[in-house]
Amino acid sequence: MNVGTMYLSIFLIVGGLIFIALFFHYVPFFLWLSAKVSGVRISLVQLFLMRIRNVPPYTIVPAMIEAHKAGLNTITRDELEAHYLAGGHVEKVVHALVSASKADIELSFQMATAIDLAGRDVFEAVQMSVNPKVIDTPPVTAVAKDGIQLIAKARVTVRASIRQLVGGAGEDTVLARVGEGIVSSIGSSENHKSVLENPDSISKLVLRKGLDAGTAFEILSIDIADIDIGKNIGAALQIDQANADKNIAQAKAEERRAMAVASEQEMKAKAQEARAKVIEAEAEVPKAMAEAFRNGNLGIMDYYRMKNIEADTSMRENIAKPLSSTSSIKPLSE
Repeated sequence: MNVGTMYLSIFLIVGGLIFIALFFHYVPFFLWLSAKVSGVRISLVQLFLMRIRNVPPYTIVPAMIEAHKAGLNTITRDELEAHYLAGGHVEKVVHALVSASKADIELSFQMATAIDLAGRDVFEAVQMSVNPKVIDTPPVTAVAKDGIQLIAKARVTVRASIRQLVGGAGEDTVLARVGEGIVSSIGSSENHKSVLENPDSISKLVLRKGLDAGTAFEILSIDIADIDIGKNIGAALQIDQANADKNIAQAKAEERRAMAVASEQEMKAKAQEARAKVIEAEAEVPKAMAEAFRNGNLGIMDYYRMKNIEADTSMRENIAKPLSSTSSIKPLSE
C-alpha cells in the first residue's frame, strides 16, 4: 500500500466518523426507535427538522410518549412544538393533563397551555385541585367594641380553581381578604369574651362573605388556630384623651393667669399714675397758699384754722385704725 492510498483510507475513516456523529446529533435515531416502540408515530425527517427549528426532540418526544400512554391522543407534535417555542413548559403541561385525566378533572390542552404561559405552575394547580392546600395566615390584630385588642391566627384550606387560574387573584389576595374578614368580625363583637368563647363565629362570617370570588382558589374551610389577648386599646385611648384634656385645661388656666397678671400690672400702672398726679397736685398747694398770702386772699388766722382741721382729721384717722400688736400702750403691771 502506497502513501496516497493510506492517506485516502484515513480520510475516509475520519469522514465517516464525522458523518455518523453529525447524523446521530441531528437525527436522534434511538429516540425515534423509542417512539416507535411506544406507538408514537414520528419520522426521522421530523426529528431532523426539529433540530433545524431549535426544538429539542428529547423534550417533545418523551412528552408525546407520556400523553400517548395516558390515552391523550388528541395532543399533536405541532401543538407541543408551538408551546415550547412560545416559552412554555411542555413537561409540566403534559404532566398536568395526565394528572387531570386520571383525577377526572376537566382540563383542555388550550387551558393548560394558557395557565402555563400566564406564569402559573399548571401541574401544581392540578395537584392542589386534588389535594387542597393549607395556608397559615400571619397574625391579624383587631379590636373589639370593649377596646380589648385580640391577635388571631387562622388556617385557610383552599383548592385551586382551574377555570379561574388565568386572570384570577393569587394567595396574597386570599390572605388579605381573610385578614379583612377577621378584623371585621372581631370589630363587630360587643366584647372580647364573646370572641374567645365562640371563635367559630369568625370562620362563619368569613365564609359567608365569599372571599374567594375572583381568585384562583376556592376556600373550603377557615379554622381559627389561636387567639391571644393584646393591649387594652380603649383604656389607652381614654388615658390619652384625659391627658389631652388636662393639657388643654392647664393651657387655658395659664392663659387666664397671664391675663390676670397683665390686668393687675395695668391697674398698678394706673394707680401709680394717679398717685403721681396727686403728688403733683399736692405740690401745687403750698404755691397756691403762698400766692394767696401775697395777694391778701388768705390770712394768718385762716392758715391756723386749716392746720387745726388737718390735725383733727389726722387724729380721727389714727383713732379709727385698729390697735396693732406693736402698740406703744403698756400693760398696767409694768
